[in-house]
Amino acid sequence: MPTASPPIRLVLVEDHAMVAEAIDLALGRADGIAVVAHAGTIAAALTETARTQPDVVVLDRRLPDGDGIAAVGRLTAAAPRARVLVLTGEANASVAARVVQSGAAGLLVKSSRLDELESAVREVAAGGAVFPPGLLPGLLDRLTGRSGHLGARLTARERETLLLLAEGASIGEISERLGVARNTARNHVQHVLGKLGARSKLEAVAVARREGLLD
Repeated sequence: MPTASPPIRLVLVEDHAMVAEAIDLALGRADGIAVVAHAGTIAAALTETARTQPDVVVLDRRLPDGDGIAAVGRLTAAAPRARVLVLTGEANASVAARVVQSGAAGLLVKSSRLDELESAVREVAAGGAVFPPGLLPGLLDRLTGRSGHLGARLTARERETLLLLAEGASIGEISERLGVARNTARNHVQHVLGKLGARSKLEAVAVARREGLLD
């Protein structure tokens, strides 16, 4: 008798309880997939990923303590064999390019059917990549530099700073949320303004919205 393949071990990172429950139920019923841990923040995700060493991390993009995409590198450092599938409310080529550059294996919009999520989990666990087909032309343009998009100039920390600016956070709040000194937070803000060609925080947010960096 052939030996059954071990299940795909998965960590689910989602802060909305109803969404997490629906995904958990769907994947829990899927043959050959085992949800081994849940997390609702990046900090908890890092802890659970390091503890369980999963095959796949299904990662919400928007989390209470930061941008999920910016945390992909830390997650894969905590569990080197894990492949990350990012979930997002809306997606465009800019977001897809960030996912690729972060080292994640795929991107799926939350409006996708649960059977599509299951298929995506199996695909990334097998070493494949998953992206919405409609984004591929724009994604290739951004990855090859043909679009000249501003987002490519920002570091992961600067992207986190930009997201906080879009929320209306002050320097003090940015310092606290990022866990850095106020001077460091101020430097991050100045770098964001410089790279976006903006003269103020408000203008930086307006440019970012126009470029799709906040989607």
